[in-house]
Amino acid sequence: MTDHARWEANDLVLFCHLQPGAKRSEFAGLHAERIKIRIHAPPVDGKANSQLIAFLSAAFAVGKNAIHIESGELSRQKRVRIEQPNTIPDSAEFAHLHAKL
Repeated sequence: MTDHARWEANDLVLFCHLQPGAKRSEFAGLHAERIKIRIHAPPVDGKANSQLIAFLSAAFAVGKNAIHIESGELSRQKRVRIEQPNTIPDSAEFAHLHAKL
């Protein structure tokens, strides 16, 4: 368990810092004690949140309905729950999480 991600039963909770309007969607290391995620979509009309859900859905191999923004819907600082992820991305931010799967 770290400050930026933790297991709650079979769900993974991420503490994220979102950067909307980026050139491409990607994990971008850490921002303070949060996982920095760059999202291509602009922060208007919920587009960045929708793209965040699609991005995390692909990264963790779950359906979009398994991704829930629990807090920070109108903020860059978000808490996101991923129900029973099927995979963990191969990046430094998630290295400690692989043992659970």
